[in-house]
Amino acid sequence: MAEEKGFTSSYAQDSDAVGTAEPYGSTWQRLKARARVPVSESSYAPGDLKWSNKDLDPIPLEFQTWRTYNFVTYWISDAFAVSNWRIGSSLIAIGLSWKLALVAVVIGNLVTAFIVTYNGVIGARLHIPFPVQARSAFGFYFAYVMVIFRVIISVFWYGIGTYTGAECIQSMLFAIWPRFRNVPNHLPESANITTGFMISYFIYWVVVLPFHYIPHHQLHWFFTFKAIVSPIAGFAIIGWIVHSTGGGNAVFAYGNQLHGPKLGWAFMSGVNAMIGNFATLGVNMNDFARYSKKPNSPYVQLIIIPIVFIIMMLFGIIGANGSRILYGEVLWDPLLIINHWTSRGGRAAAFFCALAFLIASIAINISANSISVAVDLTTLFPKYLNLRRAQYICAILGAWAMTPWNILASAESLLTFMDGYSIWLAPISGILISDYWIVHRQRVSVPEMYRPHGIYAYEKYGTNWRAAVAFVIGFVPLLPGFAKAVTSSINVSEGASNLYSLGYFYGFIVSSGLYVLLSKIWPPKSQYTGFTIDESLNEVASDF
Repeated sequence: MAEEKGFTSSYAQDSDAVGTAEPYGSTWQRLKARARVPVSESSYAPGDLKWSNKDLDPIPLEFQTWRTYNFVTYWISDAFAVSNWRIGSSLIAIGLSWKLALVAVVIGNLVTAFIVTYNGVIGARLHIPFPVQARSAFGFYFAYVMVIFRVIISVFWYGIGTYTGAECIQSMLFAIWPRFRNVPNHLPESANITTGFMISYFIYWVVVLPFHYIPHHQLHWFFTFKAIVSPIAGFAIIGWIVHSTGGGNAVFAYGNQLHGPKLGWAFMSGVNAMIGNFATLGVNMNDFARYSKKPNSPYVQLIIIPIVFIIMMLFGIIGANGSRILYGEVLWDPLLIINHWTSRGGRAAAFFCALAFLIASIAINISANSISVAVDLTTLFPKYLNLRRAQYICAILGAWAMTPWNILASAESLLTFMDGYSIWLAPISGILISDYWIVHRQRVSVPEMYRPHGIYAYEKYGTNWRAAVAFVIGFVPLLPGFAKAVTSSINVSEGASNLYSLGYFYGFIVSSGLYVLLSKIWPPKSQYTGFTIDESLNEVASDF
């Protein structure tokens, strides 16, 4: 393997400590030199940071710090968050009974567990991030298209996470300083955000910035801490609701608000939203799984994901029905319930529950969003970005450019958003999983994934046309339904709308099936590599 070229990677604590600016040249050259990030060149990719840098290399042994229990605490950490409470509540808000909502939750999270696990195992075995893994399936150059798709989606999700964190800050301010409720609003109603909330939003954004400095291989300690603190708040709120409503019978008394075909398609939309809730991690779980010490550790996700998410979303269902009894309306956000406490003498309880959810919001925004964006942006601009700097760019784009307060204006808009972006992620996940487990039969070459003219350049233009065709067929038929969901005035057929309600299932099954079929009929040359996993990891890239 090539020797490192003088700088430390951002896996180390002080990756930004050394500069590489060139003292001579034109003004443009000097600006480019100053922008270049001081990271090591890749030990696998040729070209002086043109194609990659050290942060995108397979994780070295000393940074493989994730054990099996870290995957357990990771998912407890991600599950016990405001966003997942909202998903359970939103199913009640769109008219499902608690029984049907729970069935949607179970189905959705079982599917999620399967996809996340079998993609995560790839990362645990090969120790590579999603953008590098994607080259095996999509081709060296076409993989960049998939990276761009994921950047956009993850930046959106970062904005939603920032909005959630701002809610936590707002609830804490209500508890500490009740007069904060009376801050004059100078923004129009059409803005979907008030002046007071904008203050909370900015405070959260500032608070979360230092957390982006934590090295990625050390984040599992933060997730473990959050996995202890956040469930306490969830159980406390649910216990109070059940007690205040006189027991579980009252909470579970409501039935379906819809009937006939509308109920059936609302249910399928709910299942789709369950899967869409963590469709991003169905693609990018490898960004964390690559830190795994043992290759089989991700299999524990098949058990832990359904358990913790069913519990958390059941909390959302109970919270929605309980708030209907207590306040006469469905409060689909737990922080709205907490805010009622501050006006009824429960300020201390409200503060500590909001603080627990704030910790949860920070952890999930890092784990599910900012790191994904960081890996992708580093892939796109390896000369100028490392994982740490890219996270700060994500913090600016996601929090301010995406205006998440418009997305979270209602329960219906949340489900529309979650259904929408998953139509692109479903084909990507389907192709990635089928490529490794079926087409390549678990035999791949990691060094070749870093070579622009290697076996994963495929026949032409660095593109695996089989994956490109499968990807397009996997999402294009869903576009009319997506357009209708976003803009209700658009007229599309009922069949197109119904197909959109099955969007993730269609995208995953059709794209993966078609990709396997095309690969069987026209086998790619990469399929004939003689490398096994272990051999590819141990191969010496001597030609660099």
